[in-house]
Amino acid sequence: MRTSRRILLKGGVLTGAATLAPGSLTPVDLRSTAAATPFRDTPFSLGVASGDPLPDGFVIWTRLAVQPLADDGLGGVSPHSREIRWQVARDERFRYVEASGRAWTGPAEGHSVHVEVHGLRPGREYFYRFRTDREVSPVGRTRTAPDPASYPSSLAMSFASCAQLEHGWFTAYRRMAEDEPELVLHLGDYLYEYSPGTVPADSGNVRAHEGPETASLADYRRRHAQYKTDPDLQLLHATAPWVVVFDDHEVCDNWADEVPRTAASVPYFRDRRAAALRAYYENMPLRRSAIPRGLEMVAHRRLAWGRLATFHMLDTRQHRDDQSCGDGMGSCGAEQDAARSILGESQESWLAEGFAASTATWDFLGQQVPFARMDTSPTPDERLSMDSWDGYPACRDRVVRAWQDAGVRNPVVLTGDVHDHLASEVLSDWEDPSSVLAPELVCTSITSGGDGHDSDDGRYRWAEQNPHIRFWTDLRGYVRTRVTPDSVTADFRCLTGVSRPDQPAFTRASYVIADGDHALHQVSATPLSSL
Repeated sequence: MRTSRRILLKGGVLTGAATLAPGSLTPVDLRSTAAATPFRDTPFSLGVASGDPLPDGFVIWTRLAVQPLADDGLGGVSPHSREIRWQVARDERFRYVEASGRAWTGPAEGHSVHVEVHGLRPGREYFYRFRTDREVSPVGRTRTAPDPASYPSSLAMSFASCAQLEHGWFTAYRRMAEDEPELVLHLGDYLYEYSPGTVPADSGNVRAHEGPETASLADYRRRHAQYKTDPDLQLLHATAPWVVVFDDHEVCDNWADEVPRTAASVPYFRDRRAAALRAYYENMPLRRSAIPRGLEMVAHRRLAWGRLATFHMLDTRQHRDDQSCGDGMGSCGAEQDAARSILGESQESWLAEGFAASTATWDFLGQQVPFARMDTSPTPDERLSMDSWDGYPACRDRVVRAWQDAGVRNPVVLTGDVHDHLASEVLSDWEDPSSVLAPELVCTSITSGGDGHDSDDGRYRWAEQNPHIRFWTDLRGYVRTRVTPDSVTADFRCLTGVSRPDQPAFTRASYVIADGDHALHQVSATPLSSL
């Protein structure tokens, strides 16, 4: 058995190395843990997670909490530093341990642990677990990315967004886990900031947020903990590595850089943003490069799946110009300013450089808000969301031009936010539906909005104004994809409802994108009424 170089996490920074005997989690007496009270209940009530896979490793995460909803946000864990031991093995019984080590955490980190594991083999499945005192965590399954020079035959990737705990049960996460994806993308609105009952779903709220609207670090830590106690969410985290980016509700609705949607309703927004991003880092399987520094958190990053796919994960909140035209659903002309950006100058340059360097068959843009034009007016008058890329058309044009100038072979936009499944196409001329530049796959919400509804013909509500939107449904669910060198198959997976737990999932529609053909081609459709 080969054991990799060990790493030690202390205070959120990798600072050294430590080891455990392969195949064991033998308790070790340490003076620094003598003051820590032994746990009476499991400290792993929030589960485990992994993320951001590289060819030689990944991040593994857990957060200690015996009382997840404690008012101070610290999970009922005593205010002492604690040693956490971890293992990564080739098998779920941990007979063949490949890496192990020790990490430290305490109240300054919200009792969270982020371990960046290195020295593993590319393209392999691994299992991991944690231990503190006599308590052992659930086992998580994850994998490394393929060798950068390899050409994988396929990738099973699913993506999701918008999970409002009050609006429904997280069964869609369980159905995703049952598909056994190799990679999960979460495109934002992992949680919602609202106080209990503030936003009711049409199908009724089935559970309630604990505590007031999130504003302080303790509030955000507690809200993350409440979401993490959901067993369906825990299952998906423990099934595959995640790649996450935040949208607005992880902080507050429709924020833009240092500007909340309504300044009068969100006092001290800078402090609130800093608290929210810190709690987001503490609760996600992110690398130390994402540790917030004051208001700033580096959220955009790039991951490769061999030469099959590159994922450009974007941040459309921290660096955007404030929404124009009062952040509404109508154009006033101000959004046409060529200097406006939803990404910021630095991130635009980073994205263009990534396009230029890419040798992948498929380049995915993992991002938050609708990229293609969406006119939601029932009349010929335009009604565009100033919070989406329609509010930043010059920036959208620059991104499109960057992938064209770089000769990107197959750009594909992945989107969340709008609580609808949409199969859409990005056009060079929005009046000419044949001028297709790239497909856009928009996932509906996990629960936000409640049960939703379906249309037998899958026709968008305002199809005449949006001929480039090929498919629509308002049901809840996620998108499941299979990526191969020849094609991407996208299954728009839906639940029959979320106001009741454990509902079945079905494929509402499937589309194929062929290599070199940027258009969407429907291969199947199953309306809810036919089930």
